[in-house]
Amino acid sequence: MGELVPEEVIERKIFMIRGHKVMLDRDLAELYGVETKVLIQAVKRNVKRFPEDFMFQLIEDEFDNLRSQIVTSSWGGTRYLPYIFTEQGVAMLSSVLNSERAIQVNIAIMRAFVKLKQILSMNKELAYKLTELEHKIEKHDEDIQAIFEAIRRLMAPSPIKSKPQIGFKPE
Repeated sequence: MGELVPEEVIERKIFMIRGHKVMLDRDLAELYGVETKVLIQAVKRNVKRFPEDFMFQLIEDEFDNLRSQIVTSSWGGTRYLPYIFTEQGVAMLSSVLNSERAIQVNIAIMRAFVKLKQILSMNKELAYKLTELEHKIEKHDEDIQAIFEAIRRLMAPSPIKSKPQIGFKPE
């Protein structure tokens, strides 16, 4: 079976809000092939499955900020602030949306979240190694600077000291 939804499409629909990687209700509904109101109704019928760390509603400022990030005019005249689903909330959606498409899309979304975690982990490791390298270079820079100073001192002409001559008295 071919890829139901390309991974890149899913990855572009994952945002960082309140420190969580999240997806919008409307994007999830589109991926699952249902209307947004159908998705929200299914969630509201099973609200106990969606605590605040699984799903929350944006506040006006967050919505405005997100809208400016996405730079799209397709938001239209939404009558409510969108619901946001964290990775756990997306996983829980598979228990309330029970279609073959929902199952396949959910698997693809979970894989996208895992891939993003791996990328972030590699970036953190790379950042750590880069910091270590910077410290080593700084230490080497100090050592090299000390070597240059020693060479400069050796190269500098020594001041001529007049030695007193024996048996000669100036008058």
